[in-house]
Amino acid sequence: MTTKPQSSLLTKRRFLPYFLTQALGAFNDNVYKNILLILIAYASIDSLPMSANLLINIAAGLFILPFFLFSASAGVLADQYDKATIMRIVKFAEVIIMGLAAVAFLYQSYTLLLFLLFLMGTQSAFFGPAKYALLPQHLKPEELISGNALVETGTFLAILLGTLLAGFIADSPNAHAIAAVSVIIFAILGYLTSLAIPSAPPTVKKTKFKWQPIKQTRSTMAIARQDKTIFQCILGISWFWFLGACYLTQFPNYAKISLGGNAASVSFLLMLFSIGIAIGSMCCDKLSQHRIDPGIVPIGSLGITLFGAGLYFMTPDHVVATSSLSAFVSAPSLWPIFISLLLLGIAGGIFIVPLYALMQQRAEENVRAQIIAANNIWNAVFMVASAVSAIVFLSILKLSIPQFFLILAAINALVVVYIYFQAPDFFWRFVVWLVTHTMYRVKKQNLTNIPEQGGVLIVSNHVSYMDALLLAGACPRPIRFLMDRSIYNLPLVNTFCKACKAIPVEASDRSSVRTAFSQVATYLDNGDIVCVFPEGQLTFDGEIAPFMRGIDLIIKRSDVTVVPVALQGLWGSYFSREGGAALLKWPKRFWSKVTINVGESMSSKEANSQLLYEYVSRLRGEHR
Repeated sequence: MTTKPQSSLLTKRRFLPYFLTQALGAFNDNVYKNILLILIAYASIDSLPMSANLLINIAAGLFILPFFLFSASAGVLADQYDKATIMRIVKFAEVIIMGLAAVAFLYQSYTLLLFLLFLMGTQSAFFGPAKYALLPQHLKPEELISGNALVETGTFLAILLGTLLAGFIADSPNAHAIAAVSVIIFAILGYLTSLAIPSAPPTVKKTKFKWQPIKQTRSTMAIARQDKTIFQCILGISWFWFLGACYLTQFPNYAKISLGGNAASVSFLLMLFSIGIAIGSMCCDKLSQHRIDPGIVPIGSLGITLFGAGLYFMTPDHVVATSSLSAFVSAPSLWPIFISLLLLGIAGGIFIVPLYALMQQRAEENVRAQIIAANNIWNAVFMVASAVSAIVFLSILKLSIPQFFLILAAINALVVVYIYFQAPDFFWRFVVWLVTHTMYRVKKQNLTNIPEQGGVLIVSNHVSYMDALLLAGACPRPIRFLMDRSIYNLPLVNTFCKACKAIPVEASDRSSVRTAFSQVATYLDNGDIVCVFPEGQLTFDGEIAPFMRGIDLIIKRSDVTVVPVALQGLWGSYFSREGGAALLKWPKRFWSKVTINVGESMSSKEANSQLLYEYVSRLRGEHR
């Protein structure tokens, strides 16, 4: 398993040109779109074909509309043709569109600029499926989280910088000329970087493409619903964009009405939110240990609820009058808002990255681009729903913007509960990882010896009550533990055990043993990982006790891979029996070094209790 930093991908030709291309695309989209919106807002009435407010709303709709019209067709094309080639064609089209936009800026033709905004949305609709479906072809499975984290970081920073540059350009004396030159330059740069993207050929037989948008949309949406996990990822990603659109749309009025800020203050709020998402995205790889771990999704969602509600509770009762950006930033009463907004962005980044990675990983290669296309359609639906929600709550029900933020947080709390019940074991595994890596300095050796697929029986020595938690937090796959019923039935522990599908057993009850062994066999036959501590109890002296015969009975019932594991460094911890009963003595150390040493796997046909005892003993060595 790789331990290289995320930034190492930025040195690879298989990723860097792709990263620059997509970042420049997001950057130029926002430069063009925001310059247009600002120029419309401040243009003279005579120069506009209709009112500024109506034009701005039309502009927003024109950019989203292509995702409804063309996403499905774009997904079909991306599955049947080289994705890198599609990205180059789309970027070349952007150069042409921006060339026309430059002329429209110079002649201040807002009607043409709006039509070109529709074309920009169209090229984005064709770019998206190829963009996300290409990643799994160029990245290793363990790099997928890192790649998506960098993509989301680059995207949101590009959105931020594009928005800020648009404001600077629109405020300059020669705004139209500067805008004309800028959008062409960035489009050309995006096309040039796309030329270096390595080929990503299709995996399905190419057929003659037919323009059937309605039929293709129905087919694409049906494909996305075939896999429940993929569809849940799509809904989760779309919910993120719903929340993002709600927050970003309200920032201008929130800064002005609730916080007393000026136009520059809006950019500051946007900066905090975008930087937060970038930080959260980059944290995902570390938190998930370079693997796709859905367990961090509910953590991110919970953060969205807490810090989203914080925007309501931290908003000052009285508007703070600030005449400049420096006064706005330095106002102590607004700092809790700034912190909440930054943390809200971080939670959003933690929430979104694993969903993108899991969707890409789960999707069949021959329909991956169509699933991305379905995701884009749902994203557009949810973003339209965000506009409708804002109208209902703010215009019809006359709620304040902070109250609207509180309602969003409350609705998201329901999403947290839903996500938890969909995958409680993944959530608890992540919580376990946080707990164990806070209490111990955990070193993992040879984790790659644990197969990525298929039934696996892990056999380990038993030193402390933390053994199972440490193994659960270290293993890249969920583990089902065989555990003593008396511990299984403890309050609170029972909730955790049920969520993680632990297998209770009472050694003195033959019926309980038979039932437990049957459950173990079922899990193994279904391709799960089961962990057994064959000593049957915690060690009393730090040494490994002989393995009980029960492990032989388990091995004989299932034809699976057996992996010996040795735990080192836990003897003497508060949770071990060294120096007295576990949990009933004064702790003597904290954050001590613990090593999880994974041995070479063997087949169940060659494994037995004595062989495994000798193997685990050698793995552990003298380090108890």
